[in-house]
Amino acid sequence: MNAVPGTGPPPGPLSVELTGSGPRLSRARPRRPDGADAVLVEPLIVGVCRSDLKEIAGRRPGPSQFGHELVGVVTRSSTPRLPVGARVCLDPNVPVTRGTGFARAMWVGGDAEALVRALPLAPAGVAERRLVFAEPLACAAHCLSMARRHRGGGSLRGAAVCVLGAGTAGVLIGRLAEADGARVLLANRDADRLAFLAERRMLPDGGGVPLAGLPGPAAGSAGEHDVVIVATSFVLPELLEHALRLVRPGGLVMLYGGTAAGDRLPGLDCDLDRVRRGERVAAASWRGRPVRVGGSYGTTPGDFGVALRALATAPDGLGVERLITAEVTLPELPAALGRLAAERCFGKVLARP
Repeated sequence: MNAVPGTGPPPGPLSVELTGSGPRLSRARPRRPDGADAVLVEPLIVGVCRSDLKEIAGRRPGPSQFGHELVGVVTRSSTPRLPVGARVCLDPNVPVTRGTGFARAMWVGGDAEALVRALPLAPAGVAERRLVFAEPLACAAHCLSMARRHRGGGSLRGAAVCVLGAGTAGVLIGRLAEADGARVLLANRDADRLAFLAERRMLPDGGGVPLAGLPGPAAGSAGEHDVVIVATSFVLPELLEHALRLVRPGGLVMLYGGTAAGDRLPGLDCDLDRVRRGERVAAASWRGRPVRVGGSYGTTPGDFGVALRALATAPDGLGVERLITAEVTLPELPAALGRLAAERCFGKVLARP
């Protein structure tokens, strides 16, 4: 296996592990996965994701994705397609064996083809602080790709799109939709998050409004948005009702936020979790009006290509770096994660292992 001579994790804490009592520093060396093919990545910068905080709180089912928004450099590699010295991002949806990105070194194991898909090469000349948004931006790109598919193909140019939820996911979905030519409105439960985005010049041209301030249709009238995307952490019933009131007859409501098995909304004949996880589109009726409900789940390698091109070529990289509010070191990270899980915070916090 090729390696950078003399490299290796420096002394001191080597990673942040997720334990039953919360995130803790660890001095355990990462172990190379079994198998012929593996790559050792030195994370350069890692973003804290909402799903990391869900794991800390014990509210995220399924396999761990702890520490997956990252930009790193390959320091050992068994495949020439991921050469030593290459900068890479991470696609956590590719089935490989890996450690956490909240570490000074992260092994990734699997067959060579899976490793290449899991570690997309980062474009040269783009700052790490911008590239660290590749994974959440790829998820946003996938959401819009599925919205276009559920609408029958084509672009969103000219479409009226309302995004419910002004967290990182909702903001990035809105930025990409606007870049595709859509007319975007961003809505959020609390006005202070919208004020934060306005201060950082991250609201779409259509602006941002509190959910309570949305022009809800009167009884019997129809909404005016072609697509309404529920981009909150979870698809809660009251948020889905907002979406259904806002969408025009025959329009599309996209489920992006989390759902659980068996989730349904009384009065809407639709299995929400099956639609979202299966990325299906269901024809339904809501209060006598036709509506389509579509799902988005995960990413594809093509979505990472869209995200990386946007970060490299869009004006100001879609402005993503304006969302960064803090950077911490590895020793500072457990306390920062605990605070972020317990408090209501805006923007993106980065760690530099």
